[in-house]
Amino acid sequence: MLSSSPYVDTLIQGATVYFEPDSEAQVVDVAISKDKIVALGNCSHLQALQCIDATGLVLAPGFIDVHTHDDLEVLRGPYMLSKVSQGVTTVIAGNCGISAVPYCADQAPLDPINLLGEQSEFAYRELQDYQHAFSKAAPSVNLATLVGHTTLRAQVMTDLSQAANAQELEQMKTLLHQAMAQGAIGFSTGLAYYNAKGASQAEVNALAEVVTPFDGIYTTHLRTEFQGVIRAMDEAFATAEHAKLPLVISHIKCAGRENWGRAPEVLAHFELHRKTHPVSCDCYPYAASSSTLDLNQVTEETDIFITWSESHPELAQQSLANIATQWQVSQRDAAKRLQPAGAVYHCMLEDDVQRFVSYEHSMVGSDGLPCDPHPHPRLWGTFPRVLGHYCREQQSLPLALAIHKMTALPAARFKLRQRGNIQIGYFADLVLFDPNRVLDQASYSNPKQLASGIVKVWVNGKLSYVEGANADTIVDFGRAGRFLTRQN
Repeated sequence: MLSSSPYVDTLIQGATVYFEPDSEAQVVDVAISKDKIVALGNCSHLQALQCIDATGLVLAPGFIDVHTHDDLEVLRGPYMLSKVSQGVTTVIAGNCGISAVPYCADQAPLDPINLLGEQSEFAYRELQDYQHAFSKAAPSVNLATLVGHTTLRAQVMTDLSQAANAQELEQMKTLLHQAMAQGAIGFSTGLAYYNAKGASQAEVNALAEVVTPFDGIYTTHLRTEFQGVIRAMDEAFATAEHAKLPLVISHIKCAGRENWGRAPEVLAHFELHRKTHPVSCDCYPYAASSSTLDLNQVTEETDIFITWSESHPELAQQSLANIATQWQVSQRDAAKRLQPAGAVYHCMLEDDVQRFVSYEHSMVGSDGLPCDPHPHPRLWGTFPRVLGHYCREQQSLPLALAIHKMTALPAARFKLRQRGNIQIGYFADLVLFDPNRVLDQASYSNPKQLASGIVKVWVNGKLSYVEGANADTIVDFGRAGRFLTRQN
């Protein structure tokens, strides 16, 4: 496993590496030249421009955040500190049926597309236009994107509460085909949201069929994650099987108090289908969700924290219960008056979350909302939380498996070539971390906090983060992210 050339750019010496999810760690040297890994093993014969002593530290492939809403964030904040500080080197955008492409907004973006950014930022009718903007911005992370169902609907429909008619469906199919031809990796839905729930399964199936010839993927925010979750899973399985597409169920969960404790049932149902069709899921390591303020999720049993409100911005960063008390109205009536707004919903059971996080076939996705002024802590803490809290403190899953679920597994599922593994010839997306210190520091009260224990991060061979770098010093590092299509 050695390079023929004695000269390399970077030599990481004595790193602990887990090559397989069920194998023992090995202590190896890893050499980087330009954007690739060029040597592994004992590399003492090599000369390097920079040598890194990694004794006692774990070197892993860069983490792949499979569930993000970073579509526009990579353009407005290209240093992507919230991601590289976690060891994330690649993000999958366009999730939950909402993507920045193809969408040109002539009015305020519809819910939940408004989670991505302001009206003026939606300026990309074609994916190639977005790719040009990405190249110009030169973000610190790689990005691959899905095409969102709700985005397609918003681009061609006037009444999103209904199923698309034949003409609208053909227009959506044309836009989706164009985006796939220009390098999108798949199609996503967010059928729980108001502007998508009117879509019939036939509408979704017809769009999914467009993706099939491109060898793409189908991901879905289920029609419900509450009591009807099994039925919603069956709808997703049926669409994937109809279109012969691999499936990813987004942020798998058992939401709502009446649904708590059902993780074993949900996973058993998932396993049943996994035996006959390529299905996957992702999850985040928190017992609270976050999105726009949805009246369907407002109950007296769920603690809801308002993160922003356009109609009453002065009341943001309070609980919905407190606001309702101030106004002397019900929580539902208060929620109506606050809209449009954003919220964090404390709606899950920790034991269920732990089961989903430790499930060997789940991937890790932050589902962070970078535009939220008071974001859910998952935006800054997801990956270190899995490594520190769930692996080291709770011992819910082995470190080797956790790394696999963040790297090789998502690279295989989303068909990201030459990424997700530490191998000669692979791109040098790497994260060096201290397994004894790595931990999330972001909290619900103070969410924009750097994690501890993420020592160094390389993206395509370029050093892109060093522990302690902040918004002022991150500018000293490289921005080497690339737009990833099915061909690269």
